[in-house]
Amino acid sequence: MTSPVLAGPDSLLRRGLGEWRIALVAWRLLVLQNAHPVVAAGADRFSTYRAHPWRRMEHTMDSGRRLFFSDRDGLHREIARLERTHRRIRGTDDRGRPFSAEDPEVRVWVLVTLYESVTAMRELCGDPYSPDELDRLYGEFRSVCADFGLPDALFPPTAADVPAYVERTIRDELEYSTAVRYLLYEMLHEAPAPGRLGPLRPAWPLLRTLAAHTLRALTLADLPPAFREKFALPRTRRAAALSWVLHHGMRQVMPRLPERLRYRIPPTGTTASAPPAGDGVAPATGRVPRPRRPRRPDARPARLDAFFRQVLDQTGDGRIDAADLQAMAHNICWQLELTPEREAEVYDAFETWWQHMRATMDTDDDGHIDRTEFVRAMTAGVDRDPDYLGKGLHIAVRALFRAADSDGDGHLSPDEYRAVFGGSRVHPAELNHGFRQLDTDGDGRIAEEEFVRGFTDYFTARTDIAAGSRLLGRP
Repeated sequence: MTSPVLAGPDSLLRRGLGEWRIALVAWRLLVLQNAHPVVAAGADRFSTYRAHPWRRMEHTMDSGRRLFFSDRDGLHREIARLERTHRRIRGTDDRGRPFSAEDPEVRVWVLVTLYESVTAMRELCGDPYSPDELDRLYGEFRSVCADFGLPDALFPPTAADVPAYVERTIRDELEYSTAVRYLLYEMLHEAPAPGRLGPLRPAWPLLRTLAAHTLRALTLADLPPAFREKFALPRTRRAAALSWVLHHGMRQVMPRLPERLRYRIPPTGTTASAPPAGDGVAPATGRVPRPRRPRRPDARPARLDAFFRQVLDQTGDGRIDAADLQAMAHNICWQLELTPEREAEVYDAFETWWQHMRATMDTDDDGHIDRTEFVRAMTAGVDRDPDYLGKGLHIAVRALFRAADSDGDGHLSPDEYRAVFGGSRVHPAELNHGFRQLDTDGDGRIAEEEFVRGFTDYFTARTDIAAGSRLLGRP
């Protein structure tokens, strides 16, 4: 029996979070969250937002959908998944301060900024919530937060107390971090083209520049005055005018649209708690640049170089370490409804793979592996030791297979394959092609050994003829 939804179709919270115009304050939300030093440290150390910004945003939206638009069971599953993820995000920042994503004060800040963004959206468009509506909205928000098990004393007691809480946190806690500067001034200038751009993809360099300037001006205009004053961020007349036009324009347009166009997530129903098929981490993190055919007979270096750039370097800093492998495991688990035990198996397998790579590739013993070290050591390893892949890569690949095999029948069906390797940036033709290449006996399903053999081919085949050599697309 399905548990009742947390709020009905008349929920102010659902309508606020589900409406498309929430996108106007989304970057503002990210800046406020990443200005907290703990969030900034976690993002810098563990997040994939530099290398895969669109996938990171899709994951954030998916998590919000599971938290605020599912039933109570779905909410509990998502909270448990977030807690397992946060448990692994800890360390020391670049100033030597310890940080942990489990810090309850930080978690409360991140949650409250979601509520504050909904209210800011309405204020900026000149149609703020009434005091009664704010009380109702905050009550709905707190009904969700109650399931996180965070101390009530850390939350503002009432809706009327939220502005003072936000201003106090800005004044006492927030910092103008590298993550904030990157969001405001760099990220969109170097972001890859979104997968849904379609025929406009060739125009992305121009569109990216226009979007970067517009979004930066809008965000600087919309940030709380206390934030701009503390960090001396300008709010020009032009930016203020842009904000007014966009917010007031959307206020006029949105109510005239049918619900299917007005809302990103319709408030009239619940969504499944399971995530939609998204960007898998392993072979198909998206449509990746096809490696050029090498002029030399051995095709492996070019493939290994592509695998390093497109798959392994999750944090986009040009090298890999334990955080990159942990991010890969996280993105795999994100696609699937796994039990905690199966999720732990995936993380442990990828940690084993990292330890094997570090032991055999980190020649300067600095705790990181750059692209040259990876390509050279992987090529030498498979040439020298027939069981080289079995000591690391195969362990991770088998854990990935078992995680994707949702019915436990020992095979991947096309649907199971799509669930982990599909996504909005993967063309169906490429997905079908990849499945057929791994299904070597042509029986319409992929056995575990076929799956492992495909990855083995990718890392060992000296030509691009072997089926597994095409895991990242057609050569």
